Amino acid sequence: MKVSFMGAARTVTGSCYILEHEGKRFAVDCGMHQGNKEIEKRNENLDAYDAKNLDFVLVTHAHIDHSGLLPALVAKGFKNPIYCTAPTKDLLEIMLLDSAYIQEMEAEWANAKVRRKGGEQVHPLYTINDANKALPLLAPVEYRESFEPVPGIKVTYNDAGHILGSAFIEVEYTQDGKPTKIVFSGDLGRPEQLIVNDPSKVDCADYLFLESTYGNRDHKDASNSLDELAEAIAYAYGNKEKVIIPAFAVERSQQIIYSLFLLRKQGRLPEDMPVYLDSPLAIRATKIFRKHPEFFDQETQAYLENGENPLDLPNLVFSESREQSQAINETREPAVVISASGMANAGRIKHHLRHNLWRPGASVVFVGYQGVGTPGRKIVNGAKSLRIFGEDIAIKAKVFTINGFSGHAGQSEMLAWLDSMRGKPVRILLVHGEAEVQKEFAALITERYGFEVHIPEYMEELELEAGKEFAPVVDMDMARPRVDWEFLLQDTEGLVAELRSRLDNMRAKPWVDQVEARDQLLDLNRSMSRFVSEL
Repeated sequence: MKVSFMGAARTVTGSCYILEHEGKRFAVDCGMHQGNKEIEKRNENLDAYDAKNLDFVLVTHAHIDHSGLLPALVAKGFKNPIYCTAPTKDLLEIMLLDSAYIQEMEAEWANAKVRRKGGEQVHPLYTINDANKALPLLAPVEYRESFEPVPGIKVTYNDAGHILGSAFIEVEYTQDGKPTKIVFSGDLGRPEQLIVNDPSKVDCADYLFLESTYGNRDHKDASNSLDELAEAIAYAYGNKEKVIIPAFAVERSQQIIYSLFLLRKQGRLPEDMPVYLDSPLAIRATKIFRKHPEFFDQETQAYLENGENPLDLPNLVFSESREQSQAINETREPAVVISASGMANAGRIKHHLRHNLWRPGASVVFVGYQGVGTPGRKIVNGAKSLRIFGEDIAIKAKVFTINGFSGHAGQSEMLAWLDSMRGKPVRILLVHGEAEVQKEFAALITERYGFEVHIPEYMEELELEAGKEFAPVVDMDMARPRVDWEFLLQDTEGLVAELRSRLDNMRAKPWVDQVEARDQLLDLNRSMSRFVSEL
């Protein structure tokens, strides 16, 4: 079996693995790359997927970093089945259309600038039409019911306990007369997580593609998460300010609503404090969650049987329209605002941060992973200010980071999941993690279990052959293009020297022109200062 790593290789985004076996070619996940500009450029490398020659796609779950390029595959000629669970199918029907709308809007905004400045038109990664063509290809499957998408390849979905309908996938085939099993963990969930069941166990595998998002640390005790959220609410309520919660639209927003339901039962959510769910996508996702109670854990089902809905609150307000969203920040009443995106790099949350981040009495609560380079990561890392819509916003609000809400297993939880394979000849490929985290996690896995661990590169090609050492084929110029710091610094120094050479000309200009140029240079210096402070 040959595998090509199209994403989630030394990064936590863009999950996609293309596999080839005896003339059949298929993908596990097809996620969008999200992060800085260099990472997002990978979304344009679509020809490498060779979409017309994919026989099928297996999707672990609905998050965009695992599914967001499916419409792009369709735009490139893919017409075959996309297998997923029933909740994943329902969630993808709203998430892919939402993603396509964002692609079209961003292209439209970019083209407005192009028209003003002159230049080439920008095209969306894919369109709403492409997303609509992808939806009929979604083919729902059941947990633990094996099927053959093509002869000779058996697939089984198992509950990964990450989000509603999430799965880890077993792929079984015969190679050189030997039965072989590959397991793709997808995103592995945590025991005792709200709403969803605990992850199922896997008994054996020849190869395990294992996520490693939190491979170097454990989460805080989940039992403290409610207390931390209650503290953030009490702080803002006491100051007559707002609690701003950047949250992913799918799963995390629903977990927060559930948590607020529990706090209200305990008397720790003020009855006169409205809770705004300000994300059209999160609102639609919440309705889908309510549609699939059969996938809820026993505790949640017990509440429903008792006539209580943990995904509802008397003071919960759905903000559908732009006008409703804007009205939230026009009021001065204390409120809880749950809004996307979860990393604060897009969507309505940016407006709420702009209006509240500078307020000393407000709370900003992070409840999920913050990717490298995202605004959320900068705030969590202690930045003093954040540039939002071209304006530097001082960070005066109290920042809370509550890791107990994470939908990803922590280090100890992933190791416990591996326990069932102890003593078996498993070869592990660490994916969906930051490089330094993966190195630490790989060493721990080898030390504890003796498993061989490989950390692939972006676009790496690898043959999975029993009894043979891994022999990866990697183009490092593609995987990690070298940054020529010397050239960049020389260029900066050259510009400074050029500025010095023109100072006499500047001093001869009228005073009004001089102060305007001074202000431009001060803006550049502030940008440079921010850049240096973040290194």
